[in-house]
Amino acid sequence: MSRVQLALNVDDIDAAVAFYSHLFDTTPAKRRPGYANFAVAEPPLKLVLIENPGQGGTLNHFGVEVADTDTVDATQTRLAAAGLASVDERDVTCCYAKQDKFWVQGSPDGERWEVYTVLADSPTFAATPGGETTDTATGGCCGGGADADAATDQERAAACC
Repeated sequence: MSRVQLALNVDDIDAAVAFYSHLFDTTPAKRRPGYANFAVAEPPLKLVLIENPGQGGTLNHFGVEVADTDTVDATQTRLAAAGLASVDERDVTCCYAKQDKFWVQGSPDGERWEVYTVLADSPTFAATPGGETTDTATGGCCGGGADADAATDQERAAACC
């Protein structure tokens, strides 16, 4: 299983869930306060909605969800051979899920791409590097690592899946 992920900022999570439920004729696979994701079968898509008032209608980031950590590793190796740098985030909690992933660095127009696999569900939105959990985007997930193109903590929090 592999599918493209599209993460969108939305002003009103309830209105967005209603709209995308109708558009894709499916209900969210996961729903938490200020967060929803859809596992759309046709077309194959992981649609992530992040309530971020004032930023509605903007792109948060792109991703490729893959089946397992071996596929994450193989993709990272392939991209490194092509000269693309990446930043690892292994065994992290982000977007109510424990994940193994990496962020691709150096996209030509600054797009944020992650390649990830979900290891397990999580009751919290994110976990800080010290292991503290949080139910908000300020927990540091989706940050692309400490060296991620000089993004500030606030930019990383707003760009969370």
